Amino acid sequence: MLCVVIGMGGVWATKALRAPQSGFLPARVLLVQQIRERAAEGDALRASNAERSAEIERLRDAELSGAGADLLAQVRGLGVASGHVAVSGPGIVVTLEDSPAAQRGVVGAEDERVTDVDLQVLVNSLWASGAEAIAINGQRLGSTTAVRTAGEAVLVNLEPVVSPYVVEVVGDPDELQTRLARTPASTHLGVLRGTYSIGAEVREADDLQLEALPQLTPQLAEPVESDVGGAVSPPSQDVPPSGDSTAVDDRGRPAEEEVR
Repeated sequence: MLCVVIGMGGVWATKALRAPQSGFLPARVLLVQQIRERAAEGDALRASNAERSAEIERLRDAELSGAGADLLAQVRGLGVASGHVAVSGPGIVVTLEDSPAAQRGVVGAEDERVTDVDLQVLVNSLWASGAEAIAINGQRLGSTTAVRTAGEAVLVNLEPVVSPYVVEVVGDPDELQTRLARTPASTHLGVLRGTYSIGAEVREADDLQLEALPQLTPQLAEPVESDVGGAVSPPSQDVPPSGDSTAVDDRGRPAEEEVR
């Protein structure tokens, strides 16, 4: 009889522990609702910012379309380089994807995931190969962009991106592929395929559409004067990319320099 009572008590306790707690359920529902509301507000604000940015560009173009044509061309060129002007045109698409084992969550396949270092090496080599504009999973790369790992997530512009990582590159397709084959990224991608079973595919694209980064207004930026007078010139476009010194064997370590 005692065994029956103990058994029934255990069943009752198990059901009680697994039963939904009335006090927690409304809190979870409220949290989910708040997350959805904040996400909707964020989407609305981003759309509003995009409209304002487009209006600013139209007003600027109209103001500089006459006597300021040369200045307008310079502004557009700087906008493309900084990522604050939308770009379209032909180019290439490089896709990196976690290995099948890593996608299934197989124990021991953690090294078979694409890391921020892999993306940094690739992007830096693409810049060195003549890329005009680059985006990772729709996130445009600009002068203030960082590609880094936070926990188990890869962040681009502080936004999480996941595998497959689609790197869209605007530029001359033939020149990009030829020059990319001579960079450290070519060897790096080969090792990712052969050693880590990570998918790495390069293909041409006839018409890529890369959106602009949100407009940011520097609050503390000031021109720096050189010793001989005048503003310091911007760095040369031929500066070696920071990813050139990254060894494939050290792909699990954070790079010393983040991609710009």
